Amino acid sequence: VQLQASGGGLVQAGGSLRLSCGLSGRTSSSHFMGWFRQTPGREREFVAAIRWSGGNTYYSDSAKGRFTISRDNTKSTLYLQMNSLKPEDTAVYYCASAAHAILSSLSSADAYDYWGQGTQVTVSS
Repeated sequence: VQLQASGGGLVQAGGSLRLSCGLSGRTSSSHFMGWFRQTPGREREFVAAIRWSGGNTYYSDSAKGRFTISRDNTKSTLYLQMNSLKPEDTAVYYCASAAHAILSSLSSADAYDYWGQGTQVTVSS
């Protein structure tokens, strides 16, 4: 499975961005897909996840109400719509794929088997 993230950039506080993650290879092995973010010196932080087949979504408290995770099965693409962005959302955002994760583990980076290369999101105040 290969993942390719894109869509990051520089945006002012209050603005919006949509991240995309193209999925290729053995896509049938992707049970859950997720977005994480990371800032220098910190561990990767869970943002959101989605069950690929059923579309059930899961969010961190910081993302709930502002971010929306979605997927397009026909295009094998994962999205993260980010609205009302804040300077503290600044990070490198990664998409990830999990073949065998269970619900209680979705917020853990260790549950994911494949990772994209990351895309930088910078929110200016």
